[in-house]
Amino acid sequence: MTALIRPVFALGATEFRVALRNRWVTITVALMALFALVLSAAGSAPTGEVGVDALSVTVASLTSLGVYLVPLMALLMSFDAVAGEVERGTLSLTLTYPVSRSGILMGKFAAHLTVLTIAVGAGYGLAAIAALATDPEALTGLPALVRLFWSSILLGAVFLALGYTLSAIARRPGAAAGLAIGVWLAFVVLYDLGLLAAVVADGGGVFTTHALPWLLLANPADAFRLYNLAASEATAAASGLGGAAQTIPAAHALISVLFWPVAAFGLAITALRRVTP
Repeated sequence: MTALIRPVFALGATEFRVALRNRWVTITVALMALFALVLSAAGSAPTGEVGVDALSVTVASLTSLGVYLVPLMALLMSFDAVAGEVERGTLSLTLTYPVSRSGILMGKFAAHLTVLTIAVGAGYGLAAIAALATDPEALTGLPALVRLFWSSILLGAVFLALGYTLSAIARRPGAAAGLAIGVWLAFVVLYDLGLLAAVVADGGGVFTTHALPWLLLANPADAFRLYNLAASEATAAASGLGGAAQTIPAAHALISVLFWPVAAFGLAITALRRVTP
């Protein structure tokens, strides 16, 4: 067992060092920390009006921030994980290591997920410190922050795996980057715009009442947002979506949040097995 794990660990350590040198990751981490601090400062103002603590307001704001930045950060780390090695000609060497293709992918995944965890923890941690400094009652919102943290890691895991899949399919960094941008736009921006247009056209009919909840759960970004808003009354109230969030049970959103990383990683393994150096 140790002989099997050691090569995966070595690959993961190498990928971790490479990811830390990725300038786009550095920029995204800095943006997350900056926006988290800004949202924390801005979120402390309306707490008296909505009757919740500053940290719950901050968590509601960070949920929206995480939907955009966490998938973007994950895709920036993973889009050239396979395509970059194909272009540099190093994939052939990597495949000679005494480890399976799924093991290679697991090493990359562990390294990138570690970097993502550090980045998200730093951003959310700074926001929490700022909220606690301005509101002594903010500790009541700590469970919501912990839930947001681990669900953000799961959301990042989904898009890391999707990035590996795109990288294996494209086999060229430029094409993989284009596909990654398209996937980010589709899941994070265009999907919700399409649903909004359908709801407006439906006018409160069957689509809105029956199909919409399931379509929201089918998107990992929406499931992440719904879970974090529905699981806490204070967070839902702070976001202004209390009634909307409660229409979909938090358990259903949690199932989607847990399902997507497994499904996406399985898809990535399948795509990597089809790659020839």
